[in-house]
Amino acid sequence: MKEAISDQILTTAGALFYREGIRAVGIDRIIEEANVAKATLYRHFPSKDHLVAAYLQARHERVIRSLQEVVDTQSDARDQIKLIFERLYEKADSPEFRGCAFALAVAEHGDSERVVSVARTHKAMVRDIFAGVMARASSRPDQAAAHLSLLYEGALATVAVGRDPKAVLVARDCALSVFDAASPR
Repeated sequence: MKEAISDQILTTAGALFYREGIRAVGIDRIIEEANVAKATLYRHFPSKDHLVAAYLQARHERVIRSLQEVVDTQSDARDQIKLIFERLYEKADSPEFRGCAFALAVAEHGDSERVVSVARTHKAMVRDIFAGVMARASSRPDQAAAHLSLLYEGALATVAVGRDPKAVLVARDCALSVFDAASPR
């Protein structure tokens, strides 16, 4: 039961934070929408900072699980890169898409070491996934992974600002060019 209430609070807060912004959403609004008492929220999350970090951690786990699923289900490294970007395109092609939740959180709440730490960990793990893919296909996997992760991050930022999800498909094509250039012929 305790975990269900925690999840309920986290789900409500996460949806509000992503849709409206962290600073725009107060604790009272989360309490009202999650239908919990203030004491209950604070028993699970001692501060808004803790709640924001927990929201980002949960989102991090979902994103990494989704990326890892691509790596686990596709045997060809080039197909893995292609599918990672195509899944990002599917997400970006939604009216609810606002860009990278981690970049948004740091922009709004960058004075919080908890928030910044989760965001940095997330970005490093995304890069590590690209490095793992490239390790099987390139003699210089770190350089190619850095390029791929920048394309991924750039696509997220471009869609957030330009509101055109096709930017992800451009990034995908660039990523495949990076892959092809880094892979032995």
